[in-house]
Amino acid sequence: MEWRRSARARRVSLRIDPTGGVVIVTLPLRASRKAGMALLMGHADWVANRLAALPDVVQFVDGAVVPIGGEPHRIRHAPAARAGTCLRDRELHVSGAAEFLSRRVRDFLRQEARRRLTALVMAKAGTIGILPSRLTLKDTKSRWGSCAPDRSLALSWRLVMAPPFVQDYVVAHEVAHLRHMNHGPQFWALVDELTPHAKAAIPWLKAEGARLLRIG
Repeated sequence: MEWRRSARARRVSLRIDPTGGVVIVTLPLRASRKAGMALLMGHADWVANRLAALPDVVQFVDGAVVPIGGEPHRIRHAPAARAGTCLRDRELHVSGAAEFLSRRVRDFLRQEARRRLTALVMAKAGTIGILPSRLTLKDTKSRWGSCAPDRSLALSWRLVMAPPFVQDYVVAHEVAHLRHMNHGPQFWALVDELTPHAKAAIPWLKAEGARLLRIG
């Protein structure tokens, strides 16, 4: 369990971090841990059910299956190969020593995410005539993307594992924030102009997003 204090919090709250299966209790500055424990005990069944429902952890090891663009790919470790890391026939081939396998898979996925997501961002930003000041890839736990007031965009590299229609929606959502820094009617109208996939992608992320956070 992890305790957090937040100046923005107005009440004690609970959430599950799907990455590590950790229960996070957030307290307002003046709230006591006793209040947090009371909330936790009162929601013990909810916490237990949420933890039990978390997808299995998938490590980046030889033989593991990971999604890339929504399609399953099996990791194949070929220590003596000279190809580095590459995709071939629904397999991710990785050369080098076993102790570097996980890092090489992660590095490849981040590079692939940058390639795919940068192309989407530039295409959609060009459509509205507002380019981001920069694009950063992160490994965020609570959001798939963000847009700062200085027009810098941040996206989760884990989106590379999601289907293309989900990537398309998340990028459209953040690019729309370059014009509208809110979630008002004009913002959502622009999202719909930039992508036809909002109605499918939003429920997909709610249902499958935790699975992506449990990989690697």
